[in-house]
Amino acid sequence: MTTNTAKDRKTIRIALVEDDDGTLRNLRRMLATDEGCLCVGGFRTVEEATDAIPRLQPDVVLVDVNLPDGTGVDAVRTLAPALPETEFVMLTIYQDGDILFDALSAGAHGYLIKPVRTEQLLAAIHDVLEGGAPMSNVVARRIVRSFEPDKSLPPPEPLGPREREVLELLAAGAMYKQVAKKLDISMNTVLTYVRRIYKKLHVNSRHAAVDRYKRMR
Repeated sequence: MTTNTAKDRKTIRIALVEDDDGTLRNLRRMLATDEGCLCVGGFRTVEEATDAIPRLQPDVVLVDVNLPDGTGVDAVRTLAPALPETEFVMLTIYQDGDILFDALSAGAHGYLIKPVRTEQLLAAIHDVLEGGAPMSNVVARRIVRSFEPDKSLPPPEPLGPREREVLELLAAGAMYKQVAKKLDISMNTVLTYVRRIYKKLHVNSRHAAVDRYKRMR
């Protein structure tokens, strides 16, 4: 972990929460192409981020979702109340609707899908500081669909035993990380099951899946 300080108040101070070394280097390189941006720190875990970032008082924090000791959503949920002037932008491979809405509920104001281009990243940083909510197109479409009226749905397809286990845990209020631990599977495997469940139930969100599952029972 490295930190710097900025003397110029006009400089945009940016912290990174990312556990992949290659991605962290690429993000630093992208930020370095804009003279108005300064990376003040790179942190690889939720614990590191929540401990150090409040002292740095960055303008923007770019946050990955999947971290070794938790999720980027956990980090945002802890940091956002302590840093009311700081903007949080998720930068992740996950397009799942529930992770998206959890991140926005936790305090994130942007959600970008990796890989991200330099110009896209820099534009998002400036946009969020100007009061915008930068999001990749696929994310914006998910949000729009979430507000569409519930139309008559086709009959649900039968769920497999493992899919039912996952959905039972979600219906009980478990988060994805808790489901992974309970069933001794990876987060990616949980997300694969969730996508299959959505497809079979003809829904686009965790809330809709749980609601339809309860009605089915």
